[in-house]
Amino acid sequence: MSERVGLVVAPEVRLYDLGPQHPLKIDRVLLTWDLVEACGLEARANVERLGAAAADDMLLRLVHDADFIDATRRAGHGEAGAWARYGYGPGDNPIFDRMHEAGAAVAGASVEAARAVWSGAVEHAFNAPGGLHHAMPRRASGFCVYDDPAVAIAWLLANGAERVAYVDVDVHHGDGPQAIFWDDPRVLTVSIHEYSPGWFFPGTGAMTERGGPGAPGSAVNIPMPPFTGDEGWLSAFHAVVPEVLRRFGPQVLVTQLGADAHHEDPLANLRLTTAVYRAAARTVHELAHELCDGRWVATGGGGYGWARAVPRIWTLWFAEMADAIGDLPDALPPGWVTDAHDRLAATGDPAGAFPTTFSEDALARSDADDVAIEVGVAVAAMVGA
Repeated sequence: MSERVGLVVAPEVRLYDLGPQHPLKIDRVLLTWDLVEACGLEARANVERLGAAAADDMLLRLVHDADFIDATRRAGHGEAGAWARYGYGPGDNPIFDRMHEAGAAVAGASVEAARAVWSGAVEHAFNAPGGLHHAMPRRASGFCVYDDPAVAIAWLLANGAERVAYVDVDVHHGDGPQAIFWDDPRVLTVSIHEYSPGWFFPGTGAMTERGGPGAPGSAVNIPMPPFTGDEGWLSAFHAVVPEVLRRFGPQVLVTQLGADAHHEDPLANLRLTTAVYRAAARTVHELAHELCDGRWVATGGGGYGWARAVPRIWTLWFAEMADAIGDLPDALPPGWVTDAHDRLAATGDPAGAFPTTFSEDALARSDADDVAIEVGVAVAAMVGA
């Protein structure tokens, strides 16, 4: 199904380091690249490694205001200033060294994935460090400096794409792309996420959020109750996503593949296993070929079980992209397991019995699954899916 697949590997994204105590670890990306290689996926004949240059200010300004870019650059170079008004300070978005360069490297990698797909150099492309979907035009938010999925979408629109669909499976609502393209009928944003009004970040993503006056119906939200598991999530996903994409008819599919809905994630309350990601990946892959002639730009995103869960989940997604999922052994490469375990133990976090397989035992069904199924039915009815 997939003749050419790109894996974007830009070493400069290592700069995206928010500090040793911050939950967003660049190791989630490095371990994913290592696992992809250890599983032999990068060596497949249809897989190509893509490099990427950092996004320049002109690219970033497709989404972000010039004064925000300037503030990000100056703050990351140690200048004093009123940076809190741009979202920087203690907490989610601490100021860190060269944070403009770090964010620009991630954004440039997502734009390179989009460029390779749009030009036809590859059918699918994956940028694991991307997916920083909470950043807004004038403000950093939710661990995110620049909104690389939005920059990639804006680049596609500026280069001739007329309809781009964005699908976000992160446990947190994809609020950045939704806000940025709220009134743009050329972009459909779809987000399935945990939703608890008033306390779960970012607080947006109700099913009633449907797009601006110039683009009614361009936003689709599938809010999952806490403790939703595999059955409820997949039922809601399949009830809504395929049909809304078919009705929109995108030329390009852009996805944010946050892995933080996994049951081990410490910052969320959904209960997904790797089986869900395997199933969702197959559906998205089929839709990319059915609707977009294969054009699929994938970015990473959140995931705070950075050693035990995220690399396995993202490698499953990439294996599906590369048509290698059927050849992928269930057992993780022993050398990779040892390295990942040791990196986790070195942080002082309990490594526990480290997983040795991609697959996991199914978790017990919960009452939240019934609610999630009902939500999927309600959203499908609302949007006409």
